[in-house]
Amino acid sequence: MDKNSKIYVAGHKGLVGSAILRNLTNAGYTNVIFKTRSELDLLNDNAVEEFFKTEKPDYIFLAAAKVGGILANRDYPAEFIYENLKVQNNVIHNAYKYKVKKLLFLGSTCIYPKLAPQPLKEEYLLTSELEPTNEAYAIAKIAGLKMCEYYNKQYGTNFISAMPTNLYGINDNFDLNSSHVLPALIRKFDDAKNSNLSEITIWGTGKPKREFLYVDDLADGLVFLMNNYNDSSIINVGTGEDISISDLSQKIAQVVGFSGVIKNDTSKPDGTPRKLVDVTKLFSLGWKPKISLDEGLKLTYEWYKDNYKESND
Repeated sequence: MDKNSKIYVAGHKGLVGSAILRNLTNAGYTNVIFKTRSELDLLNDNAVEEFFKTEKPDYIFLAAAKVGGILANRDYPAEFIYENLKVQNNVIHNAYKYKVKKLLFLGSTCIYPKLAPQPLKEEYLLTSELEPTNEAYAIAKIAGLKMCEYYNKQYGTNFISAMPTNLYGINDNFDLNSSHVLPALIRKFDDAKNSNLSEITIWGTGKPKREFLYVDDLADGLVFLMNNYNDSSIINVGTGEDISISDLSQKIAQVVGFSGVIKNDTSKPDGTPRKLVDVTKLFSLGWKPKISLDEGLKLTYEWYKDNYKESND
């Protein structure tokens, strides 16, 4: 990408999209475009086509998606599959139709089979059954990455697909009904501390292990891939390290300043037992994350206190 290339960031208000926007701005890209949902509804076929016809972007970061944690995925599978399929179909097809130079599609590591060997290599895709709690979202994402692959094969487009691990950071969703595990824990521990509670209960056994990537590291990795990767094969983006939910809870309790007892509600689902990505492919290209989990947790909690909490009080 040149510094004056027209770059469209789809989903610029979300966790990932806002981080991409920060990265591009800080790196001196001067022609970045974005639209709010009220300005451009990506579920609307005609509106999306009109946008492409008028704006003619050179590069696209497709970070717009309906996302959520175990609870949201369990309760709203129809919305998760419909909205994600619709958005990516509209954007990817019009990117081909209006001759976009390159598109980067954001997937998720939930595309991998529930019991795939660890760490998750890119070639494990579609080798066995998915995790039931987020199957609808995963199927939509698999359709998107395959759409990119098939458009490249049939039409000679340059559409790439990156599979980020679990993300967290600035602009995360801290709503207890729809958030992912890390921001949900920050919210719960902060609420418990402020209410002077002596104990807190977390979902599941605490044994599952998860990998966490600070979102600004992800954005840096995605801009790197946009500039350096041109292959239809998917590529993982992560740290190559994971942590149990119990150990993560202890770290968050320390950052937040909660000194009470942490209990487990084993009647609640654990989700996938482990989800660590193999980052050999990405690291071999010359990119690695810079922000440690300890540093990232502190940055996220500071942002939560200064921004999210204030706006929701």
